[in-house]
Amino acid sequence: MHDLVVHLDRVNNANSVEGLWRLHLDAMAAYGFDRLLYGYTRYRSGRSLGDPQDWVVLTNLPAAYMRPYIEDGLYANGPMVRWALEHDGACSWSVITDMVNRGTLSPAELKTMEFNRKLGVSAGYTISFRSVSQRAKGGIGLCARPGMSQDDVDALWQEHGPGITVMNNVFHLKLLTLPYSGSRQLTQRQREVLQWVGDGKTAQDIALLMGLTAATVEKHLRLAREALDVETTAQAVLKAAFYNQMFTIDA
Repeated sequence: MHDLVVHLDRVNNANSVEGLWRLHLDAMAAYGFDRLLYGYTRYRSGRSLGDPQDWVVLTNLPAAYMRPYIEDGLYANGPMVRWALEHDGACSWSVITDMVNRGTLSPAELKTMEFNRKLGVSAGYTISFRSVSQRAKGGIGLCARPGMSQDDVDALWQEHGPGITVMNNVFHLKLLTLPYSGSRQLTQRQREVLQWVGDGKTAQDIALLMGLTAATVEKHLRLAREALDVETTAQAVLKAAFYNQMFTIDA
């Protein structure tokens, strides 16, 4: 219990995504989960998770796994992804064997399962995080180190599952409070003008407040839209807020 409290205190005081992720990787590795894949989106629609470029994705899985899984779209037919979209909580990967035995996996899902097996992603647990929004969904796959069977993982979970689940939920909630850039990095000026737009200011208002010309403000807004890959300034404000790149205190 003392170790858990110490860890959660460190998580609570993490001030960057990188630092938080390192803490979580080390904590999960101590239980035998040496490869993690975390994902979160606010662009879900039914079974669609939206454009992968808009996700928050953290992983220590190799590129040889991530490229086919994400870029080739194998994730869309992942049995545990399907489970996570339909449930909240923690689930053993043993359910995949149950799905195979019942014949409920589609050919595309069987293909993804075989890909995972070949890449050594075959024993572990998935945690699907509860969300109050229908458009938001987050989950994490905890892959056991080579040599651990699913029976080994299930026995470990029987003893430590509640603590591991709490650690992952606290990690997820903490991550949602931290600025995340990924490929959507804004400059300080772009953040400032979007913040003023979020406060209801016009380009002319912002020019006076920042001591700039209206044309310069419009340029920063255009570059912000391009950086965030959106068409309108309203969409840019929403996406910047999603990534916690507005109204934040620099570390």
